Amino acid sequence: MTYADYNNLFQQILDSEHPHAPYDAADYLHYTRLNQTRMRRWDRQLTLNNQLVDALKKLDQKQHWIIITEPWCGDAAHILPFLMQLAACNPLISYDIQLRDSPPFLIESYLTNGAKSIPKLIVRDEHGADIFNWGPRPKPAQQLRDTLKAADASYDVINNALQQWYNQDKGVSLCEELLTRYYTL
Repeated sequence: MTYADYNNLFQQILDSEHPHAPYDAADYLHYTRLNQTRMRRWDRQLTLNNQLVDALKKLDQKQHWIIITEPWCGDAAHILPFLMQLAACNPLISYDIQLRDSPPFLIESYLTNGAKSIPKLIVRDEHGADIFNWGPRPKPAQQLRDTLKAADASYDVINNALQQWYNQDKGVSLCEELLTRYYTL
């Protein structure tokens, strides 16, 4: 699906009188509403790393990006807008957004420590071979999550800490990680 389709999915879920599972649960509906707001904010105000933009513009071979996500995913709300604007830097980059919990269940081939962690970015060449995969979050955010989880912090504490981290980081860690690990000039 396209980014426009994905945004429409948010609206369909939020407008539905009887949303499908898991959005029929109040928590999932709440997270989806928050994530829609977060994505809209990032779409308006994000700033990309100029070195990464330059590296992407210099790509001379096609890449296809597959992003696995779900509207309820807080990490994805902070990452997907950046990936969409990065993909737009070069017409040789195409993309497809796939839902984790719907066919074709591609996430099964890209588990993180045995978990279906999202978002997940899979970058393939023009022949469909994987170049790399990344996700579910930048390393500093992952370290924060791991530290809080090891301290038996509640889900709400972890979630709030991650949201604050993303707001302060402003996509810098994501862009630097993609640049230094995969798109170094």
